[in-house]
Amino acid sequence: MNRNFSTDLDIAMKLKNKVAIVSGGSRDIGKSISLKLASEGAKVVVNYYGNQENAERTLAEIREAGGEAIIVKADVTTADGAQSLVDAALENFGDTVDILVNVAGGLVARKPLLEMDEDFFDQVLRLNLHSTFLLTKAVVPVMRNGASIINLASQAGRDGGGPGASAYATSKGAVMTFTRAMAKELGPQGIRVNAICPGMISTTFHDTFTQDNVRSNVANSTPLKREGHPDEMGDVVAFLASTDSSFLTGVNLDTNGGLLFS
Repeated sequence: MNRNFSTDLDIAMKLKNKVAIVSGGSRDIGKSISLKLASEGAKVVVNYYGNQENAERTLAEIREAGGEAIIVKADVTTADGAQSLVDAALENFGDTVDILVNVAGGLVARKPLLEMDEDFFDQVLRLNLHSTFLLTKAVVPVMRNGASIINLASQAGRDGGGPGASAYATSKGAVMTFTRAMAKELGPQGIRVNAICPGMISTTFHDTFTQDNVRSNVANSTPLKREGHPDEMGDVVAFLASTDSSFLTGVNLDTNGGLLFS
């Protein structure tokens, strides 16, 4: 799929002039989310940490299509890094943040229980759960009524994940619980908090960690008989960020082609 910005003036941009932060926003699902939010008129802060080249390509695509964005290197597994990302958004785009999408995360490696040490377990939780906590804590003080937070959980958070993914699945299950808790806590301020739970999506994550035969079996097990595409995740996130979903909060939305129902 190629994400193209519409030039039809009759199609209103649903996020026009909103300020959005996308952690891990430079590749795969994060990139698709960044492009989609920009196509809907948002001013996007694309966060990256390890690969500046990917971030620059994402920025170029947004700008070439007429969108507005910046890229910011920050380690969102640290409080200082999370705060620096929020500060960059404020310095470039005004005094408030309207949308936060917590994408940064990863599996790191597949390890069964007896091959894991505490450092590895803590690393995976810090990457997936602590980053979500830290960035949410940093951004909420500059959010206003109508703001939206969308977290990236996973089907693994519901079903325990595949072989060697227990730490990852645990962290994503915790993200789902954190989503519900923040929906309750921040709802009175008019801030909605939701999550998406992707299944098998065609990304470098699965290129790296999932065997081809496993991917094929999973795809064929879905009612739709295929993997998902990162752009489809971007579409769902844009919906959750917009007023189209104004009465949705605390939802962990299954986006897995019907493979697993909550």
